[in-house]
Amino acid sequence: MKLIARTTPKKRHQPVTARKVAGWGLLILLIIVTVLPLLWALRTALTPNSEIFSGNYSLIPENATTINFRRVLGMTTPEESVAAGGTAATINFWLYMRNSLLFVAILVFAQVTTSTMAAYALSRLHFRGRDTLFVTLLVALMIPPIFVALPNFVLMDKLAWINTFQGLLAPYVLICPFGIFFLRQFMLSLPREVEEAAMLDGASRWTVFRKMIVPMCAAPITTLAIIQAVFGWNEYMWPQLIAKGDSVRLLNVALSVFAQSSPSTRPDWAGLMAAATLQIIPMFILLIIFGKRLVNSLGLTAAK
Repeated sequence: MKLIARTTPKKRHQPVTARKVAGWGLLILLIIVTVLPLLWALRTALTPNSEIFSGNYSLIPENATTINFRRVLGMTTPEESVAAGGTAATINFWLYMRNSLLFVAILVFAQVTTSTMAAYALSRLHFRGRDTLFVTLLVALMIPPIFVALPNFVLMDKLAWINTFQGLLAPYVLICPFGIFFLRQFMLSLPREVEEAAMLDGASRWTVFRKMIVPMCAAPITTLAIIQAVFGWNEYMWPQLIAKGDSVRLLNVALSVFAQSSPSTRPDWAGLMAAATLQIIPMFILLIIFGKRLVNSLGLTAAK
């Protein structure tokens, strides 16, 4: 009796085509274009002010120093700051960082909460005018923010909400068309049988929403929270327009004020880049922790 040995088929290597080479080349180019400005900002932050325009264009500074970070964090005296090549301009980094973190936390919580409820109503409930309301939300999603900035500013002025957190947050927490659209599309793919069975057993709409729909939508809700956190952290136009007081000024706006308040004709580039580098750390940590979940959730939502 002869034994026939089973051999595993060898994997065939796909030939390298011109299209694949072009795709990888474009991907590498996009990575370089994205990462190079960040590396240059870090390099400038580690370079003494007197050597920034010395003609050395290496990504590794010759005389690296952390004095610029310590100046931004308020760990040096004005005399030490000037001696390090800085200016008399200062920035209350921790205050503005606190304002930005508070702004993002409230924005994310409010938008995720209201968007989840609105998406459930537009995807699972039947009422007159539902489709018209959804189309209105899509139209609102297409309107550039600059078009509504002036009417919103007039409204905040009438409400005496200028230089307050209420005025800063009002245009964002009341409605989020993108969040509603994003979650609604996911909820439409959820099976209705489980929801109907729970309601037959006596569960209310609120119980079904809280104990069934929200857990099943955990992935897209997390994705929406991350997207809106990054959006809120990078927001500049409305905070610059409405929040000029130190108690409500965000870090993005504070960096612009710091660059323009230099008593000399040349901005404090080293200090500005040090502050900008510190500013991206919270979002960098957020994406490191939740980046994989974000990619998986976006892929799952697209597939559905």
